[in-house]
Amino acid sequence: MESPERSVKISCHDLWKLFGDNAKEYLTEHNGSVSAQSLKEAGLIGAVCDANFEVFEGEIFIIMGLSGSGKSTLVRCMSRLIEPTAGKVMFENQDLLKASEHELIDIRRHKMGMVFQHFALLPHLTVLHNVAFPLEIQGVDRASREQRAREIIELVGLEGRENYYPRELSGGQQQRVGIARSLAVEPDIWFLDEPFSALDPLIRREMQDEFLRLQNLLHKSIVFITHDFDEAIRLADRIAIMQDGHIIQIGSPEQLVLEPATDYVAEFTREIPRAKIFSAGAIMAPPTGNTLGKVSASTKIEDLAETVVNSKSDVAVVDSDGRTVGQLSRRAVLDVLVGKSTA
Repeated sequence: MESPERSVKISCHDLWKLFGDNAKEYLTEHNGSVSAQSLKEAGLIGAVCDANFEVFEGEIFIIMGLSGSGKSTLVRCMSRLIEPTAGKVMFENQDLLKASEHELIDIRRHKMGMVFQHFALLPHLTVLHNVAFPLEIQGVDRASREQRAREIIELVGLEGRENYYPRELSGGQQQRVGIARSLAVEPDIWFLDEPFSALDPLIRREMQDEFLRLQNLLHKSIVFITHDFDEAIRLADRIAIMQDGHIIQIGSPEQLVLEPATDYVAEFTREIPRAKIFSAGAIMAPPTGNTLGKVSASTKIEDLAETVVNSKSDVAVVDSDGRTVGQLSRRAVLDVLVGKSTA
């Protein structure tokens, strides 16, 4: 959901990544107007096709889709770990596709954080030295980088394990080290590619909670890849759904459910319990003043259901500043819980 209060942190404009011979020439020849069939006939694979979107300051922007939809390729194009075929990636008023190799290395070292599904910790280094490693690459002196590393280790809940080696840690702890290492450089933009998908369900839930806690503290601009809609609706401000290299819809979880752009999006969201998706703000009625208690407009129905259903009166719905913006009835909550449409 676009907000006038937040500036754009990074954006993609007409971004393409085609795999195959003479892809750039083919795209230029056809002026960017190609179909899946014409690409196939030319022997090209459209991994990312004409992607356009913006990520706002402090936003968790989630890209999701099935395997092969192009989501990982898209994020790697944004950091130029994969070279795009055409388009623009604008970051701090600079087109990253025009940045020199030296400029790009400097941006990655100082302004980008990256976390991937495989933790890629250095096995011969302790937790402290793994987290401090990006700062060492930057040339930060040992005392300063170790002090910063200790601060981040405490932030991610690993205080006391500074001298452990990766093999001595659980999967969740290893992923915390990976997160800490990516945060050590204090990145302006944070890319996470399915960072929790290799974890057991309980640890995964714990890491999602930890991720939200960190975001509430740090307010990073985040691009997060997942194929798990449950994970997406827990974490996302907005979600982009990809299919065959194309972004087919961008919106909040509620928007994707209430206003699916295609049958594919509708099918993608069909089985998700509405109580997990809808917030108080989505189903509230105009305020009348006859209320008892209050809930935040952003609170999900599954988290407030017991309170509202057991209330003897409607409950006030308040915004982030504590102002009453609506009220929530027992009937409205029950309708969501039993699966009635709110459209």
